[in-house]
Amino acid sequence: MLRAAGVGLGDEVVVPAFGNVEVAETVAMAGALPVFADIDPATYCLDPAAVEAAITSRTAAVVVVHRFGRLADIPRLHAAGQRHGLLVLEQGESEAPYDEIAQRRERAAYLDTKLRGVRTPDGGDGHTYQQYVVRVPGNGRPDRDAFARAVRAKGVGSRVPVKTPVHRLPEFRRCVSLPETERASDETLALPVDASLTKRDMQRIVSACNALGGLLQPAF
Repeated sequence: MLRAAGVGLGDEVVVPAFGNVEVAETVAMAGALPVFADIDPATYCLDPAAVEAAITSRTAAVVVVHRFGRLADIPRLHAAGQRHGLLVLEQGESEAPYDEIAQRRERAAYLDTKLRGVRTPDGGDGHTYQQYVVRVPGNGRPDRDAFARAVRAKGVGSRVPVKTPVHRLPEFRRCVSLPETERASDETLALPVDASLTKRDMQRIVSACNALGGLLQPAF
């Protein structure tokens, strides 16, 4: 789509650094330069204000990536695109069947009310919980990683959704200020909310997480 729109050599494309490297790689394959903008801390998607700040006379497009089942602020991003005459592309996630989404939301609601010591996700409108991503507060990566190791040792599957933001990777390293991206990469952890999980599974997740409060500072 970038090539079809004439985006190429000499153009810049605004993309998120919080996520997979494939988006930046695709921009580079089209001959353009990926420019990284910061994310909204609630949605983990591009922050419209940060996108506006990243736009230059060479900007040709913005690639918006919806994350974890939460939608980006598309009206504001499209409005920014219209003001600056930019192409705005969206990359979504695979859609789960409605009944599975309903079950994920049910499990997410249970975790929202039971978990202590972690920041539960901001559900927002239409969250489908492709991943249930919490924040482990504290002093950065050691706290989150220690927490992840401890819950795994108790049999609870967890994963770090973004281990290294793209602007830290050698091939795309940039000297750019992305404080929310950096913070999210250091604090986020995805806990299970699969539709197949039983009530006992959910209770085990809560018990394992809440037993680790001593590793953490209070969540504000």
